[in-house]
Amino acid sequence: MTSVNEALILVFVMGAVILFCRAFPFLFFGAKEKGKTKLFKWTAILDFVEKTVPPVAMTVLAFNALGGAFKGNAGDGLLVLAASMVTALVHLWKRNALISIFGGTALYMVLTRIFL
Repeated sequence: MTSVNEALILVFVMGAVILFCRAFPFLFFGAKEKGKTKLFKWTAILDFVEKTVPPVAMTVLAFNALGGAFKGNAGDGLLVLAASMVTALVHLWKRNALISIFGGTALYMVLTRIFL
């Protein structure tokens, strides 16, 4: 059990780490300019990371969700696969991430109530 002093130190350290993590992109990768040239010449690298990281992260999360579902009950895996396919189709149709994610989640919840 931690004392009050230890808890205060932990809260201060965690707050400082969170503040640094939030401020890091603005401090080091901001678009500060001297005339027409940027201070940091990493724009090509940052543009590449900006374009590739979100789709790669979403792909990893999708495969993780599908892989975890099929490790347990095969029926649950089929429900996750069906909801994922509907999510992808709705997204291709409407081009709106919010509608597709909510639609796929709602379908998965309905399917689990019916079949499980």
